[in-house]
Amino acid sequence: MDTDYVVITLHLLGALCAGGIIGLERSFHGRPAGFRTHALVCVASALLMLVMLYQWKWLPGTASDTIRTDPTRMAQGIMTGIGFLGAGVIFKEGLSVRGLTTAASIWITAAIGILIGVGFYYPAVLSTALTLGILSFFRRIEARMPSQLYAHHALRFERDQVLPEEEVRKIIASHGFNIANMTYRVTEDGRYFEYRMIIRTSDVRNMALLAKYLVSQKQVASFQISPTGD
Repeated sequence: MDTDYVVITLHLLGALCAGGIIGLERSFHGRPAGFRTHALVCVASALLMLVMLYQWKWLPGTASDTIRTDPTRMAQGIMTGIGFLGAGVIFKEGLSVRGLTTAASIWITAAIGILIGVGFYYPAVLSTALTLGILSFFRRIEARMPSQLYAHHALRFERDQVLPEEEVRKIIASHGFNIANMTYRVTEDGRYFEYRMIIRTSDVRNMALLAKYLVSQKQVASFQISPTGD
C-alpha cells in the first residue's frame, strides 16, 4: 500500500478517536451536540487540512517545492465555519442561555482535528486529554467552588393586594438573596402589579426555600424564579 495512504488513514482515524472521545462526554451529559457531532467535526477538520498537506497531489504537473498555497488559510476557514456550528448549539431556555460549553468543545475539537490533519500528534493528544479534563473534572471543581448564583425573579400581585417594595425586599433578603435591580410593571389592563428583579445568592438551596415560601403566600398571584447558567 502507498505510504501516503497509510498516513492519511492514520490521521483520519486519529481524528475520529479524538473527536469521538470528547463527544462521548457531551453525550453522557445529554448535550445536543454529542458523540457523532464531535467525531464529524474533528474528522472534517483533519480531512480539510490533509487537502493542504497533500496539495501537490491535486496540483498535477507542479513540483512540490514550487507550491506556494497557504495552509493557514484553510485553518482559518475551518475555524470560521465552526463558529456557525457552535452558534447553533447555543440556545435560550426561558431566561437562561445554555450550550456555551458545548460550543466551546466543538471549537476546540475542530482545532484538534487541524493538528491531527497536519500530523502534529503530540499537541493533539495532549489537548484532547486537557479537554476531557476540563469537561469532566473541572465540572466537579466548579460545583464545589463558592460562587454567586443569579436568577430572574418575577413576583405578581393583584392590584388591591400588592406588598410594599420594602416588605418584598425584606422577604428576598431573609431567604439569603441580594437584589441586583428591580423593575415594576402593571399588566393585563391594570389588573396585576408585578415586580421584576435579578436576585443573587451563594447557596442554590435558597431558591427552593424562597419558592416554597412564596407558594404559601395567598396574596401572591404568581411568581417565577429562573436561574441563569450555561
